[in-house]
Amino acid sequence: MSVFKRIGNLFAKPEPPKPEKSMLALMPGDICEVSLVTYEVIGRVHNRGRNAVLLTLRDGNTIAYLHIEERETVEYELYAPIDGRLDNPAEVPTEIDLDDRVYYMEEEYIGHVLIQGKTPFTQGGEQHVWQYQSDDYHLLRIEWQNGRFMLYEGEKVIPGDVKVIRAN
Repeated sequence: MSVFKRIGNLFAKPEPPKPEKSMLALMPGDICEVSLVTYEVIGRVHNRGRNAVLLTLRDGNTIAYLHIEERETVEYELYAPIDGRLDNPAEVPTEIDLDDRVYYMEEEYIGHVLIQGKTPFTQGGEQHVWQYQSDDYHLLRIEWQNGRFMLYEGEKVIPGDVKVIRAN
């Protein structure tokens, strides 16, 4: 190593630390913690138009879904899949009575999604989403893509209960 290079290294600025990966940027293989449960991210559905991600999470044999959307603040919703069937996306009701709990539609949207890893849908494309909330703040989410419906039931999660453990 030359003398000039050694002197240059003395005055060189150290590399800035890499910023911590956010929950919106997690990919399959990453590890996160939601409400004190550690999950491996095994799939990701990204809706760029809404700056939203639905992560498929696995803890042993348990599968959960974390919906993350960045608006004025970052909002987190944790869902579990439920059994149910709807026949036609044009006939999704605005109110759903499920197990003596009435859910009211809050939002309906369509967006193009990109898929990575293991998710309920095998390929990206146009996805229709209906989001509901009950009077006691329980959530219901319905997705339709490529002729298939998925139904989820869940609840909001406060940002302090969500963190990245390990990101690639």
